[in-house]
Amino acid sequence: MQSILATLIPRFEWALAAAFGSELTPGAPLVAIASNPKFGDYQSNVALPLAKSLAQPPRVVAEQILEHLQVDDLCLPPSIAGPGFINLTLQPTFLASQIQQIQASPRLGIDPVADPQRIVIDFSSPNIAKEMHVGHLRSTIIGDCIARILEFQGHDVLRLNHVGDWGTQFGMLITYLSEAYPTALTTSEALELGDLVAFYKQAKQRFDTDEAFQMRSRQAVVQLQQGDPKATQAWQLLCGQSRREFAKIYDDLEIKLTERGESFYNLLLADVVSDLDKAGLLATDQGAKCVFLEGFINKQGNPQPLIVQKSDGGYNYATTDLAALRHRITQEAAQRIIYVTDAGQANHFAQVFQVAERAGWIPEAVQVVHVPFGLVQGEDGKKLKTRSGETIRLRDLLQEAVAHAQADVKTRVAKENRTESSDFIANISQVIGLGAVKYADLSQNRTSNYVFSYDKMLALQGNTAPYLIYAYVRVQGISRKGNINFADLGEALTLSLEEPSELVLAKHLLQLQEVLNEIATDLLPNRLCQYLFELSQKFNQFYGQCPVLQAADPTRTSRLVLADVTARTLKLGLSLLGINVLERM
Repeated sequence: MQSILATLIPRFEWALAAAFGSELTPGAPLVAIASNPKFGDYQSNVALPLAKSLAQPPRVVAEQILEHLQVDDLCLPPSIAGPGFINLTLQPTFLASQIQQIQASPRLGIDPVADPQRIVIDFSSPNIAKEMHVGHLRSTIIGDCIARILEFQGHDVLRLNHVGDWGTQFGMLITYLSEAYPTALTTSEALELGDLVAFYKQAKQRFDTDEAFQMRSRQAVVQLQQGDPKATQAWQLLCGQSRREFAKIYDDLEIKLTERGESFYNLLLADVVSDLDKAGLLATDQGAKCVFLEGFINKQGNPQPLIVQKSDGGYNYATTDLAALRHRITQEAAQRIIYVTDAGQANHFAQVFQVAERAGWIPEAVQVVHVPFGLVQGEDGKKLKTRSGETIRLRDLLQEAVAHAQADVKTRVAKENRTESSDFIANISQVIGLGAVKYADLSQNRTSNYVFSYDKMLALQGNTAPYLIYAYVRVQGISRKGNINFADLGEALTLSLEEPSELVLAKHLLQLQEVLNEIATDLLPNRLCQYLFELSQKFNQFYGQCPVLQAADPTRTSRLVLADVTARTLKLGLSLLGINVLERM
């Protein structure tokens, strides 16, 4: 089923060609969703930029476009407003036919894309031997949402978890544990991850202050790189312990990932340096091999180098990222590669991408993009931390969200004098708590910082997950109260949409495909949140103004279909955000 925009755009193209010739290039969007309902449902400003090249008043240009524009089958007669804006309002009968098609479609009328791409999304990426903290929250949630939307569109998506599982930190940790807790290097699950993190901090302190310890740590890294059996076994045990803890969080959040840690690319690093040298990009600076960047300068005002091999022969993050980028293009056949990391890494990725482009490693047909995001802040406006100043563990944050949700649920159940089972309360608390955390993050423009507040994200009013889930529950309440099976409403019925709130709701339901298309391009999940929030508002207005079960047919059936399509749209939209719905709250 084609979106309204996809239907209107070729008709405008045809009208422009018929009016002014096929070689005309308007240089502006031909038609878009109207910014204000008073201007209709869709609007075209194309006459304004064309007026100058045609040497005609924009209103005259708009009139000539309308002479050739054929939209009678879906719109009321178009109108011209102001200096030359073309306003379009959808016909109620057309709206009704579209809603019927959506209701009959398992995918709500949204067809998979015609040309699916192979897309790699790099997100989450915690470090081994460290606990996931609130800083990993945004990358994990945003990356998962983008993956879900692109997968729903039919793209072939590879979700990669580029974990930090290699390098100096392992030599440091192995050296320290061999003295302090050697059992951890030979026995699985000898330590809890929290204990491992504590040992890591102690090892880092020794590394920074004890030169002999530092030397032994570097030797341990060399042993690991050379495949020493004992070093390899210790490394595998440490990685396994971390992975088990990460898996618990990913399971709770329903996140699916394929791990490709830094170690995966270890054997490819020498070729990266060699091939950069062959490409004539490599230079030596203070013993280190590097590429001097264009457009980046250091404090002295000189071109800034990107180091790919240190003076001691070791490699760094940039080398690994270059190797990963090449592997994703040559071996994974990626046509689009998306990196979801904090905004602080923007320069790093700009530099890596520049080097790869200059080396000729990124074909023209491949798009490589960094998706940055801002900080999670406390209600004091500062970076979210514990009272003692420590970074908040992600596990603690999620458990606290569920606990807050459970307290709210118990209070509401008691206030309504209801008797509910402990399993019912536990399930609702889990869905609401975790959904609220995800939605609070995704509803913000990802490039901005946002303030983390349990009270705000769990509120039943406003732009929150509970508000959207409650709108879905309200439709299920209609089904229970009227003993209605929405699947039995049938496809042969003729809908009747007459009331203003019915028409407003129906028009909004038709816009989901366009919203998803926008997100697939700009990778801003908050667009979907805003769409679903407005859908919930419009449904609640419809529910308040238009009796459903009390109405007589065909109005009753038409309103039941509107309610059903709304609920299914909410369920689909929330699932694309990684949020579950509830049949009852």
